[in-house]
Amino acid sequence: MASSLNRSNATSTRAPGGTRPLPPRLYTPTTPRGQPPPPVLLPRLHIPLQLPRVQTDNLPLSSGDQAARQQSREVHDLGISTSAISQPSVTEMSNQLGQLALSPLRTPGTPSTGIRDDEEEYSLSDSNIKVMRKLGEGSVGTVHKIEYLPKRKIMARKLMAVYPDATNHRQIMRELKLLKQCQSPFIVKYYGAYFSADDDGQSIAICMEYCEGGSLESVYKRVAKLNAHIGEGVLAKVALAVLNGLVHLHSYRVIHRDVKPSNILVTGRGEIKLCDFGVSGELVDSIAQTFVGTSYYMAPERIQGDRYAVQSDIWSLGLTLIEVSQNQFPFPPPGHPQLSVIELLEYIIHMPVPEMDASKFSKDCCDFVRRCLFKDPKDRPTPTQLLDHPFIVKAASKKLDLKSWIERVWGVPPKKQ
Repeated sequence: MASSLNRSNATSTRAPGGTRPLPPRLYTPTTPRGQPPPPVLLPRLHIPLQLPRVQTDNLPLSSGDQAARQQSREVHDLGISTSAISQPSVTEMSNQLGQLALSPLRTPGTPSTGIRDDEEEYSLSDSNIKVMRKLGEGSVGTVHKIEYLPKRKIMARKLMAVYPDATNHRQIMRELKLLKQCQSPFIVKYYGAYFSADDDGQSIAICMEYCEGGSLESVYKRVAKLNAHIGEGVLAKVALAVLNGLVHLHSYRVIHRDVKPSNILVTGRGEIKLCDFGVSGELVDSIAQTFVGTSYYMAPERIQGDRYAVQSDIWSLGLTLIEVSQNQFPFPPPGHPQLSVIELLEYIIHMPVPEMDASKFSKDCCDFVRRCLFKDPKDRPTPTQLLDHPFIVKAASKKLDLKSWIERVWGVPPKKQ
């Protein structure tokens, strides 16, 4: 039996001459039945499927540019072709990963006796690690908590499948080289990598610092289950850490390009660190033209396929702070009908930006986030400029026991004295 909707359409008025009835009107889930669909107010969004490669060989180079160019050549010297390559052999991959082992680091003035944690070198392989449990899984790989048996050290290991594709191979090697170089208290430590082969195929295992407090995403979701919210003091420390991490990356001419709550980790000591540079890339004249990263956190200029710079990470930081403060992603606002991916991206570009709740957060906090979310990237400040914002200056001078905070979040009992 036909439904009432089909019966009503079957009795549609015929045009003179007995022509066929008009096709039934389609209603979207957000359109109440019996009402015409709302007018389309937003222009069609064009997302480029593939953008041209930026040609930089003939550009004049500063000393910083020359260093970045040399770094790129060094990655190619590891045996990576610029054209399609065959699946690398176990020996080739092992040799390349061996060259990217963590070298001993020593800060000037540090006593020569004793080795700091970040000076240790690890001979990593499947035979001397113990997989403890899965921490997460994403588009770029699976992350496990592991134990490095020779030193009884807990680490996080990310397994990334190896594909017979030059671009993917270069990206992985670039990430490893970057991880080796980026030694900062605001970026997760890199311990080394090794080639792993099992029944599921060939993978590169990247071993990094294990952050007991989890990601900022898991933290705020835990807080939400406790019917609470993360306060301004913690948000300020998050912003301070992310800005310092971005400034450090920028010193290597790198944009993170995937700042979001799941890529901001908290250690058991309450340290806040950036992770996951799988979509990072070297800057060319401080401008990039690639369309990668998590769409929802992209700045408007990136969504539209325009050229972008380090300010695009600032937009993502602003969205992250609002999301963490209200325990949900800020687009679209609460009460708005659910949107498809394309509709959501259109909404982000054309509709007003979200704001911090002025009744719950200080004027400085609200102003900081407002500046992060300037839609015009020319008006949006850089990470270095935002370090001078009153909200961040105050956060840097204020002591906050984040170790006790993260322990309370996860219900860790205090240690007995």
